[in-house]
Amino acid sequence: MNTTVSKSVLGQVPAASAQAVAPATSAKALATLLLAAGVAALVVMTDQMIDDWAETHVIASWLALWAVAVLAIGALRGVTRMLAQKTMANLDGWSAHVARRRADQRLWAMAQNDTRMMRDLQTAMDRADDDSAPAKDVHALMSRRVARMVASRLYYI
Repeated sequence: MNTTVSKSVLGQVPAASAQAVAPATSAKALATLLLAAGVAALVVMTDQMIDDWAETHVIASWLALWAVAVLAIGALRGVTRMLAQKTMANLDGWSAHVARRRADQRLWAMAQNDTRMMRDLQTAMDRADDDSAPAKDVHALMSRRVARMVASRLYYI
């Protein structure tokens, strides 16, 4: 087992080359499954269409089914690959969004119990404001904070 590992603040993290292999494999597997399903559907549909004719022409129907299977593989290969790549990209983006949202929720829950962490978060949010000028008084600071809380839905009713 020869994997490259890089040091991180959190410990050892696998290198990017090892992480890049998994999405391509998943997309290839999904593309293969989609291709198999499409070819099977076309072969079954063709078999149903030539069922009456196939009783008297067994070899010709067998050759026709094989021809449909080969043509379906050629026709659907690019489409299924593109569909699988787009699907995997959308699923990766969705799962990253869910992970970020859960991490934010955990951080917010921890900050509600720890005053130092809450103060750090509020300071970071104040620095990230569009208003580059510091607040002149408490009223301006609180109005910015309330606007930020309403915009990010951090209030409870």
